[in-house]
Amino acid sequence: MKTLQGVYSAARGHWVGDGFPVRSLFSYDRMGAQHISPFLLLDHAGPFEFSAGGRPRGVGQHPHRGFETVTLVYQGELEHRDSTGSGGHIGPGDVQWMTAGAGIVHEEFHSRAFTEQGGVLEMVQLWVNLPARDKSAPPAYQTLLASAIPEVSLPDGAGRLRVVAGDYQAHQGPAKTFTPINVWDLQLRPGGVARLPVPEGHTTLLAVLSGTVLVNGSELVRESGLVCFSREGDELQLELITTPRCCC
Repeated sequence: MKTLQGVYSAARGHWVGDGFPVRSLFSYDRMGAQHISPFLLLDHAGPFEFSAGGRPRGVGQHPHRGFETVTLVYQGELEHRDSTGSGGHIGPGDVQWMTAGAGIVHEEFHSRAFTEQGGVLEMVQLWVNLPARDKSAPPAYQTLLASAIPEVSLPDGAGRLRVVAGDYQAHQGPAKTFTPINVWDLQLRPGGVARLPVPEGHTTLLAVLSGTVLVNGSELVRESGLVCFSREGDELQLELITTPRCCC
């Protein structure tokens, strides 16, 4: 069993552009890059209700290089454009995996349809560092639709797990990655106990987006909490005490 190394609360919320009210659940400058490598940052935007309007909200052109951004939408719809000519829309359950590599300029806005009708936006964005040998890789963009992401029922009806990257049991996630990582999106059933096999020696982080989760039978972690586990051990146990969703 992996042991808990620390439980952290999200930083104070702030706006990214005029479209994303976010709280940083972790960041390399707050926690130290060596403790969370290869991960750099995780922002949780919303849930926030936007009124209908005529001008898409979001964040305009800005550069990235040397890492990847992984955007998972729970509610709402986003539109992306970048300097490679790539772009597209992602909605609930979809994932955008962007490799900045040698350098990319991009922008993210609410989609035109979401802007005109308004509604609730909720999403997370994870930053993953690239290995030194790959930091000059050509920029690239992967759209991972919800229909392409395997969803697995957990034993004993504990909930479900979506495999965005890496693998869970015999199920392989669709994302192509430079570093061997697992990105899992979990929704747990209240009272259900999930025992998850996790790789020995890997950095393991658990972000609780809503509800309260009992971790390893001993530590209650509330909404917007982050757990950092030891690299030793190959299993962790989660039990949802209140309303669902967590992502790891």
